[in-house]
Amino acid sequence: MADALKAEGNKAFAAKDFTTAIDKFSQAIELDPTNHVLYSNRSGAYASLKQYEKALEDANKTTEIKPDWAKGWGRKGTAEHGTGNLVAAKDAFDEALKLDPANAQAKSGLDAVNRAIEAEAREDGVTGDPLGGMFSDPNMIQKLAQNPKTSKYLADPLFMQNLQQLSKNPADMGAAMQDPRLLEVMGVLLGIDLQMGAPGAGAGAGDRSQSGAREAEEDVTMSDSRPTSRPPPPQPKREPEPEPEPEPEDEEAMAKKKAKEEAEAEKKLGTENYKKRKFDEAIEHYSKAWELHKDITYLTNLSAAKFEKADYDGCIADCKRAITEGREMLADFKLLAKAYGRMGSAYEKKGDLAQAIDNYQRSLTEHRTPDILAKVKAAEKAKIKADKDAYVDPQKAEEARLLGAEKWKAADWPGAVEAYTELTKRAPEDPRGYSNRAAALIKLLSFPSAIDDCDEAIRRDPNFTKAYLRKAQALFGMKEYNRCIDVCEEATQHDEGGKNAREIEEQQRKALEAQYEGRAGETEEETSARIQRDPEIMSILTDPVMQSILQQAKGDPAALQDHMKNPGVRGKIQKLIAAGVIRMGR
Repeated sequence: MADALKAEGNKAFAAKDFTTAIDKFSQAIELDPTNHVLYSNRSGAYASLKQYEKALEDANKTTEIKPDWAKGWGRKGTAEHGTGNLVAAKDAFDEALKLDPANAQAKSGLDAVNRAIEAEAREDGVTGDPLGGMFSDPNMIQKLAQNPKTSKYLADPLFMQNLQQLSKNPADMGAAMQDPRLLEVMGVLLGIDLQMGAPGAGAGAGDRSQSGAREAEEDVTMSDSRPTSRPPPPQPKREPEPEPEPEPEDEEAMAKKKAKEEAEAEKKLGTENYKKRKFDEAIEHYSKAWELHKDITYLTNLSAAKFEKADYDGCIADCKRAITEGREMLADFKLLAKAYGRMGSAYEKKGDLAQAIDNYQRSLTEHRTPDILAKVKAAEKAKIKADKDAYVDPQKAEEARLLGAEKWKAADWPGAVEAYTELTKRAPEDPRGYSNRAAALIKLLSFPSAIDDCDEAIRRDPNFTKAYLRKAQALFGMKEYNRCIDVCEEATQHDEGGKNAREIEEQQRKALEAQYEGRAGETEEETSARIQRDPEIMSILTDPVMQSILQQAKGDPAALQDHMKNPGVRGKIQKLIAAGVIRMGR
């Protein structure tokens, strides 16, 4: 069931019907709450509707259930991007690419996030990384070569490679700063001295080299515990600030709190009585709870108790009050949906299906649940049936039948169809309406519709011979001669007392003659090819019983006449004769 709902959700998603997709995925999740794919798909639908907070909730659930699935992290990246959390979005896409480096969606999402970050930087007046920009200076190598402190580093291929990497991606500076030589390079490029505690100008070159190495080493460790020439002055001990005392509640707040506690106690008593089916006591407690504290849950519970007591008008009144009060209180939409749903059930109990359907649909607008969805479908189906039943009127049906007969006599075939259609609505179980309409449709050359009407008439009365005859006429008009003969055989079987035998035989004869005319002038080769293309004739010829009868007829032609007394065999033999398989002697 969950897979079927998932497939429906995917179909709706592909059609860009994201609301329906969310509903289908939600129903599937209720059946299979540990399926990470369902949360991922619903996250994508929410994101398509720009409901990024909900999309993020589902994405988080996806990565929680299956943290090693790249697509889940991609969903999270999209949702975080939508909420404006670009850093978290970047982290999520990075995680997706760690799990699946070839994931095209994650790559595309990461590019979009990086562009957004750059755009924000430009808006804030930042044109780039101020430190990283120095490594993009076209005169960088020339500056380093002219400075005696840094010129010697240019001979190191690895160091030069790191510089080129920084010029391309300044974000890698944190890792590159582990090389102490970069401090000197940055000092030269920035035009400042970053050598903390550099030696005096009178020191020799060797002293400067050794001092620089020591200071570079100190820059790497940067330990706060390293010795200094003078200990820092002691900091005065700060007295802990006293925590603010809680402000005393005012009398109004205390009264509200007490009223809510008392209301909850009344609600609890009401629920206990409701479970014991003591609805009068439950109504009393829920009513008192509402008087003490305004919470529409008490009203919806009150309406439920009245519903069970069959006080449907009271239930409806409480639901309406709950909705009105709930709108003013900005109550949870799920509570409003519950009130609409219960009001729909009360109207359905009263027999007002139109109002029931209206309130069910309002409930679904607030919050879709499988229970209300099933109720609205059942109510709509019941209303269609009720409307049909309410339209039934034997007297009006007879008037429509007489009007149809008048239109028929006047050769007003469309008028006859209209009148007999009214007859089928006023008396849906009367086969005459369908059969008579079929006769008018045949006059209008609407043969398939006529056949449908004949089938409806036969379904209501299998012995209604007129319907078989009209069906045969429609099949004849469609040049379905074999089927026409079959229906004539059926008519013979249901023709009580042989009242319509002459009409049936006449229709069979016309069908057989039409088949004879259709093969007139054929050569034996053409006849053989046509027979082989006819699946019905080939089916008769491969029937073991018919093979035995035909074999017997070769030696005793009179035996064929005996077999034709069987209606089923007679129909098959007539088809073989009409098709040219059996040729009668002159």
